[in-house]
Amino acid sequence: MRINCLHMVLLLLLPQILYAQKSSIGSIKAVDLKQGDSIISFLPIYKANRDMSYTSPKGELGAPIKFVLIGKLTTSYFLLAPTHSRFAFALIPEFIVKVIDERSAGVRTPSLKLGGIFYYQINIDKEDYKYASFRFTHHSNGQDGEALNPDGSINTRTGNFSTNYLTASFHFGTRRALNVRSFYQFNNEAGFEWHRWFDYEKALEYDYGFTRLNYTVSIRKFVYKRETWRLNAGLSYAINMMAEYKIASVKKRLNTESSFHYSFPFMHKSFLMAAAGYYGEDPYNIYYRNKYAYLRFGVSSAL
Repeated sequence: MRINCLHMVLLLLLPQILYAQKSSIGSIKAVDLKQGDSIISFLPIYKANRDMSYTSPKGELGAPIKFVLIGKLTTSYFLLAPTHSRFAFALIPEFIVKVIDERSAGVRTPSLKLGGIFYYQINIDKEDYKYASFRFTHHSNGQDGEALNPDGSINTRTGNFSTNYLTASFHFGTRRALNVRSFYQFNNEAGFEWHRWFDYEKALEYDYGFTRLNYTVSIRKFVYKRETWRLNAGLSYAINMMAEYKIASVKKRLNTESSFHYSFPFMHKSFLMAAAGYYGEDPYNIYYRNKYAYLRFGVSSAL
């Protein structure tokens, strides 16, 4: 009688055991299939995929201007993140300052960006995710002087810089386990950037990358759910018409950077950073005519 009862218990439990094993093998867990968890499960991905903040003593080595310090600070405020919707919205401020190596250690024209980004979650598998984003950004330098000097050169001291643009992007990534305690996260973003529909400084006409194709990739390693290192690489290419540069003028139209970020065990979401890149168009507001290759070292954060 006891044996028969034991058999009945095993028969009742067997389907649940098999289903649990199947769920642990597949990339989509049963809990991920709940619509109510869709946005909640992707919020950490949205935050992890935003730009990193950093502080870099001596700034960009190789730039035509010598710097004491370069700092970038950005974060995100999720004002809309309902648990039963595939949509989310965040307010994203970004501030960059470059302290020039001169007597007064002036900043001159800081770079200020403020915008909002809408997210749409395409699937509900956080280990093989896909989502789209649509972003509006205002970029200015807080100056109101004439952008051009009388001789036609750029007024980098008090010259006004302002532009507003949209960025539509497709994001996708996968997670690959190394063992029970560590895994790799692969992240990709392909985007289209458009400035023409909004107000901008008229001195930029036919001299600035108003339409750009962007692509970034990020590889991250985690040990016990803690990120230990991150390798980022990206490029941006201007495809709009310019007065003095053809579409194949890579020296002017291409911006690219690769960076490596390593976090020691005693650090919390902070990294030592090393970056190398090239600006065909310096993204630091009114300095956009500068072209140079650079190295950058410092500390970074994904907070």
